[in-house]
Amino acid sequence: MSSALKNAVKRKTHKERSQPSDRRKFGLLEKKKDYLQRARDFHKKENEIQNLRRKAEQRNPDEFYFAMERKRTKGGVTSGSVTEANKYSQQELRFMKSQDASYLALKAQTEMKKVDRLRSQLQFIGAAAPQQHVVFVDDQAAVQSFSAEQHFDTPNELLTRSFNRPRIAQLQEPDILTKHNWQQADRKCEAAYRELQQRNDRHINLSRMAGSMDMEKAVMGKGRKRKLQPSETGDSQDRVFRWKQVRQK
Repeated sequence: MSSALKNAVKRKTHKERSQPSDRRKFGLLEKKKDYLQRARDFHKKENEIQNLRRKAEQRNPDEFYFAMERKRTKGGVTSGSVTEANKYSQQELRFMKSQDASYLALKAQTEMKKVDRLRSQLQFIGAAAPQQHVVFVDDQAAVQSFSAEQHFDTPNELLTRSFNRPRIAQLQEPDILTKHNWQQADRKCEAAYRELQQRNDRHINLSRMAGSMDMEKAVMGKGRKRKLQPSETGDSQDRVFRWKQVRQK
């Protein structure tokens, strides 16, 4: 029989048995491929530990590398370089801070333009006002029987609106907006005011960050300076520096 015909003959498939029913509490039965994977992983870790132990035993206590001057160890573990700021010179750091401050100032100006555009569109119509609508009646009995819906001739859902408050007769017209449309318009208005508040807060934060970076850039510059104490600045939380006056030519 040729080799081609030998391979074409169907052979019996030998299957590995599964975990017996009385040993199912121990989980799946480990097969040979599982054992090989576990054994390779164990020996790999064992060899790595042996190599590290050999390196530690053969280490020269007097060895020196120039990189050790920029390293620190804590508890026998290398903690990295002393500082990352040493990679750049003072002029390079000042230039990077100026770039960051310029970017923040640009973003703050962009947010301010968006805030102005939203304010011109909304104009705070319907915003909460400190004053209230006062209605005068003749006696105490009229106070007890007072109905805001009858007095203003509008549904209860629209009493809180200080603008565009239609009467009941107007709501009965066929081309008037429905209750769902009124609520949808109110939700859009609230979302617009929420966006205005968020953008205004973002503009304030960006402006503050840009000012702080400008201060750091100025402090990194030339000239003798000292930081004023809180008692000298009126207990202000901001950092205040005073430069020594230098006579200019």
